[in-house]
Amino acid sequence: MEASSERRLACDVLVIGSGASGLAAAVTAAHFGLRVVLAEKAPVFGGTSAWSGGWLWIPRNPLARAAGIDEPPEAPREYLRSELGNRASDPRLEVFLENGPEMVAFFQDHTAMRWIDGNAVPDFHETPGAAKGGRSVTAMPYDGRELGDWIGKLRPPLDVASLWGMGIASGADMRHFFRASRSPRSALYATGRIARHLRDLALHRRGMQLVNGNALVARLLRSALDKGVTLLDSAPVLALQRQDGRVAGARLSTPRGALLVEARRGVVLATGGFPHDPARLDALAPQAGGGAGHFSAAPRANTGDGLRLAEGAGAAVDGELASNVALAPVSLVPRRDGPPAHFPHLVERAKPGIIAVTPQGRRFVSEADSYHDFMRALIAATPPGEPPHCWLIADHKAQRRWGLGWSKPFPFPLGPAIRSGYLKRGRTLEELARACAIPGVALAETVARFNAHAERGEDPDFQRGESLYNRVQGDAEHGPNPSLGPLLRGPFYAVRIVPGSLGTFAGARTDAAARVLDRDGLPIPGLYAVGNDMASVMGGHYPSGGITLGPGMTFGYIAGRVLAGLPVTGLSQEETS
Repeated sequence: MEASSERRLACDVLVIGSGASGLAAAVTAAHFGLRVVLAEKAPVFGGTSAWSGGWLWIPRNPLARAAGIDEPPEAPREYLRSELGNRASDPRLEVFLENGPEMVAFFQDHTAMRWIDGNAVPDFHETPGAAKGGRSVTAMPYDGRELGDWIGKLRPPLDVASLWGMGIASGADMRHFFRASRSPRSALYATGRIARHLRDLALHRRGMQLVNGNALVARLLRSALDKGVTLLDSAPVLALQRQDGRVAGARLSTPRGALLVEARRGVVLATGGFPHDPARLDALAPQAGGGAGHFSAAPRANTGDGLRLAEGAGAAVDGELASNVALAPVSLVPRRDGPPAHFPHLVERAKPGIIAVTPQGRRFVSEADSYHDFMRALIAATPPGEPPHCWLIADHKAQRRWGLGWSKPFPFPLGPAIRSGYLKRGRTLEELARACAIPGVALAETVARFNAHAERGEDPDFQRGESLYNRVQGDAEHGPNPSLGPLLRGPFYAVRIVPGSLGTFAGARTDAAARVLDRDGLPIPGLYAVGNDMASVMGGHYPSGGITLGPGMTFGYIAGRVLAGLPVTGLSQEETS
């Protein structure tokens, strides 16, 4: 599989994009004997997946069943019907549910992947069929030294949301850091983690104790190397190649010049959707800020390349979903040497002592709801024609305990965040209101009403803390409601929240074999799409954490099997040929 003097490279399968979905397709195809090339536009591998929490929603997965959580097959189907409405009839959903557990087992048994369960992670909503846990998995932490020299090609954790580039896993790891100022045992744990990370920075110029999405991608990258996948970085696609009516490769731009990759069996698009494509955001996500007012936390290299390539090959893009983007609240962190960084607020919103208010000083949502639901509520509360934004507010105790966005908790100083203008501060609520241009009377009334009920663990306005998901997101040591606590002690702090996302949902229409469909609904020979280049199987709904990576890796696995000429559970031979 060496390049000739004409700068050609022959293989069976070309995968474009290196997130978890693309890597899953590459590893699966290579495992079953195909020659695979994976091309990545950026100089590092991992895409959005490397910055993610790394969770996959896989109902009835092997880890849950081994732990005795053996729910009937109908249960997740009932939940999806409750959540997705008529989108639940999408035939891809059935294939996803049947193959998801099989995918988890395949990667556990045949690759460097090792999973840990999410058996205590509940679904977002308590609608019929919802589960209290057992539908999630994530990658086990990974020693980056196992990648050898390739560790330098792994996208590091999102710097603005990490501690000096050190990832912190959800669960016990994060709880220790939050309790470090209150528990000697947790302080010792956190000190040890930081010390090891600083040692890694000195020796390797990056952290080596990989968690979350970084561990997921690292394990997949190690697996791709073990299977003989040819990995090309800094290699954006110039154009797809057609031969005899089928997609048969692509022309790449590489540091050594143009390269024609001839893919005998097909091309898999896995470029991460369009979170930084202004024109498509204007067309498909105007309510979420459009091209100029949408601030995605996904890598800036995700500019919709896959969808443009698919459309050029005759594909249809499904942009009529319940939401075309995976919404998330984001704050803008000033940089000295470039545009602001985008901080995704996924953790602290649900903690006691923190609320969110509109520019009018009024609450609009249960702050402990999912990031997607939070933003949908903000968009709904925004008057037509006005750009959506709100303020996340904490009292001194809450900020020092949990942090507020980029402003980290004690013992980290607040000065840099305040001096940059990122963090607003007021000795009183009235002073904070002036700093944020919020009506002072309205804010004081809102906080007074919230506090009176929060003292009793109640939220009659938005029922914060009544759902299991809300309570899990809160503080288990706080009562009577884990996610509710009054804002009492100044100074008070605020961070401005703007529309953002973790990625996109609109994408190329595909069938249940991950084959891209043309405008007549027929498969385009040789062209596949997975991850965020595939239109979301959830129809733009967000019923649980991991509904991007779960289907993404599952359809990557399915695409790999189809390209290898192997059967797929739930599909006929005609659908996979």
